[in-house]
Amino acid sequence: MSIFQVLGSISSEEFLRDYWQKKPLLIRQAIAGFASPLSPEELAGLACEEDVPARLILESAGERPWMLRQGPFTEEDFTSLPEEGYSLLVTDCEKLIPDLMALVERFRFVPDWRIDDLMISYAPTGGSVGAHIDEYDVFLLQGLGTRRWLIEYPPKNTHFVPDLDIRLLEQFEPTDEWVLEPGDMLYLPPGVPHHGIALEPCMTYSIGFRAPLLHELAAGVTDRLITHMNQTARYADCNLEAGANPGTNPGALTLAARTQLRGLLHNLLNQDDAVFDQFLAETLTERPMDHAAFYPENEPLDAAALKEELTHSGDTLMRTPAARLLLVEGACPVLAVDGLSIALNEETRPLAELITRQVFFDTAQLLALIAAPAAAELLAKLYADGVVQWRPHLLEV
Repeated sequence: MSIFQVLGSISSEEFLRDYWQKKPLLIRQAIAGFASPLSPEELAGLACEEDVPARLILESAGERPWMLRQGPFTEEDFTSLPEEGYSLLVTDCEKLIPDLMALVERFRFVPDWRIDDLMISYAPTGGSVGAHIDEYDVFLLQGLGTRRWLIEYPPKNTHFVPDLDIRLLEQFEPTDEWVLEPGDMLYLPPGVPHHGIALEPCMTYSIGFRAPLLHELAAGVTDRLITHMNQTARYADCNLEAGANPGTNPGALTLAARTQLRGLLHNLLNQDDAVFDQFLAETLTERPMDHAAFYPENEPLDAAALKEELTHSGDTLMRTPAARLLLVEGACPVLAVDGLSIALNEETRPLAELITRQVFFDTAQLLALIAAPAAAELLAKLYADGVVQWRPHLLEV
């Protein structure tokens, strides 16, 4: 059994077949002996920093019920809170603290392009964010204290309370109830109503997944098709014929014209599979604008200097958690990185395979791969762009 196993006695194959996007699953001691790497005070300190996506949900501690406040916060914001009636949520925690990728890595039985982020929440006794639904898959791992989870499955109620800062269900009729202790985990598919209540001061680690909106996926691919097509090509109809009879309406789009126009557009969309796959990968790896703050400001090093640093510093490189990478295999392999693609060859492909397969890199493996000059140049480029970074070693996860 893998050291990264988080599904108890269930294999990843069984989980994906029987539960993923199908039904909830409670897993006792998904990570046996798990202890929260962060304390509540450290989470609050993180929420006070600039560019940290943090929220306070004030169930009864605000000016109105279920009031939402956005960070960054101050120490006074927290010292002025009452003892109960609120929850603190910080998203993208693995991007803020790269070593938390050691936890996210355990969930890579789901492809990387589906993994969104790690959110950590804190609530005092009785704290809650209300009964709600999420539009994405989520694993809820208990990190500190205990929390009672109630779910409604199958879902029956999907109407929301009007005029609130957050989306809460008007009705919630729980069908199942569990108390989760540190290391226990609950998986929920999209759309399952759930309600978590802190039985004591507690922290929950939520690993959430993204599912691209189809219209955004279509827009990304077609935008690239348009960009790469001949920008000077025009419609032509050298075989234009007069109407079949004197009464033909010149204001009508004829069958012949419709057929020709459809054919032109079909040809535009019916690209070679390799080209289409490349555009898909570029679309799926596009970097959100608000992720810029999560990238390290690496001092550029040329290939020789980076190799020297790897050889003698004793430090190791890791993939930057905010970076989105996808390897497109095939006759013309490419590495898609943050919405752009890099053509691969025999020298660079092994490096691309390593950095997409692993999160934390073994220095000896890297050095062996970048013995090839083109691979060394590729790694130097990824380093200069902040796609890879030195591992900080801040936490034990």
